[in-house]
Parts: sequence; structure tokens; C-alpha cells
Amino acid sequence: MIKLVGVKKILGGQPVLRGVDLAIPHGKLTTIIGRSGEGKSVLLKHMIGLLQPDSGEVWVDGVEISRLRGQALNEVRKLFAMLFQGAALFDSLTVSENVAFPLRERLKLKGADVTTRVEEMLDQVGLAGMGHKFPAELSGGMRKRAGLARALVMRPEIILFDEPTTGLDPLMAKSIHDLITSMQRKFGFTAVMVSHEIPEIFGISDYVAMLKQGRIAAMAEPAEFQRTADPEIREFISVGGTVPLSAASSGG
Repeated sequence: MIKLVGVKKILGGQPVLRGVDLAIPHGKLTTIIGRSGEGKSVLLKHMIGLLQPDSGEVWVDGVEISRLRGQALNEVRKLFAMLFQGAALFDSLTVSENVAFPLRERLKLKGADVTTRVEEMLDQVGLAGMGHKFPAELSGGMRKRAGLARALVMRPEIILFDEPTTGLDPLMAKSIHDLITSMQRKFGFTAVMVSHEIPEIFGISDYVAMLKQGRIAAMAEPAEFQRTADPEIREFISVGGTVPLSAASSGG
């Protein structure tokens, strides 16, 4: 579904991506791990065309998007939704209005069609009856659920998750992970998640990839990934991703 070939990117004069080769399988949940500053969020932005590589190729559903602009790029982006770290809800809109926003702005739907789809999606993510509330009235976990509902309501083929459990306690983080995996299994979208939640991600992901020193150091199914012989990767995953790798790098 998504394929990066030799992707390089320099930001602020520092190399961030140094030749990334990565293939994201269709209809699966792939989690990208790596120490802070390795460029994981930068990698997501290349997948959706928010950043263009200095060199290399980015393929989405058979289309090379790295040099697309304007309407051509927007057409590819219709395949995507994205759940940001803070859910990125509009504070001045209710939960229902937040979820309805892309339906009204992008699909130009109105009236009962919007209401029905919003209520169905809020029910799917465990927020039935909460549509009248504003984001400030919600807990952190509920805001994440609302953000997921807004991402899902467009029925995208691909959803990108950028640290979806940031700021949540362990139990709430687990509930959000469980919700993401159950929705992914139910709707069958291709999911790419950036996460520091080790070892939890090994129990929910179909594939795990590690970004190290600007390249993909390893990618495999969780059980195989954890059997890696690379001592730096083994150290990283054994301590929950909190110990920096020996080689320094820069990036977002």
C-alpha cells in the first residue's frame, strides 16, 4: 500500500532520513519504533505528502507522490486519515461537530446523512451519547477516541497514528491500543503507527519496523523482530525504548 525507496531528507542542515527503504503491507498494522529524534514523525509526513524527500521515491497505492502538487496530491490524500498525538480537535466545536467536520468540508454531506454517520461512529469508539460535549469536557482517553472517530468517519483506506497514546496512563493507553486494533480488524484499513509503547506494541502489531540512524534497521513480524541478533536493537526493546542507541542522530 505504501512503499518508500531510498528516501533522504535533510532538515535544519541535519540529515534525518538517510536512505529509507520501507514497504507497508496492505490491510495490516505496522508500527514504527526508534529512539526520540530519529525522524519517525518525519517519515509519516512523507507518506502523506506533507513533506517531499530530497531524493528517493514515495509510492502510495501504485502512485509515486513525491513530486505531486495541488489537486493531484489531494486526490492521493483522500486515501488517508491521521490521528495526531493530541487528537487535534477543534475546541470550539462539540464532539459531534468535530467528527462531522470532514464529512461536511470534504464530502459536502448535509443533514441526516451526516448525523447518522457521526452517531454510528461515536458508538463504534465507545462515545455514544457524548456528542454534545466539548473537547475540554473530555478526559484524555475520550479525546483520543473522538479523534479516532473523526479519522474513521471518512472510511479511509490508510490511517497514520502519530504516538496515539502520548500522555495517557498505562491502562488508558492499553484501551486506546485495543480500540485501534479492533477498529483496524473490523474495517480492514492499512495502519501505520509511530509508538514508544514497548513492549505493548509487540502484542498488537502485524509488523514492527525500527528506524535507526536514518534507515530502517529491521522489519519483521513481532515474534521474529524480538529474536533479532542486533545488540543495539535488543537493548532498545529490552528497556522499553528509553535508552538511546550508541550512535547519535538528529530529526523529528
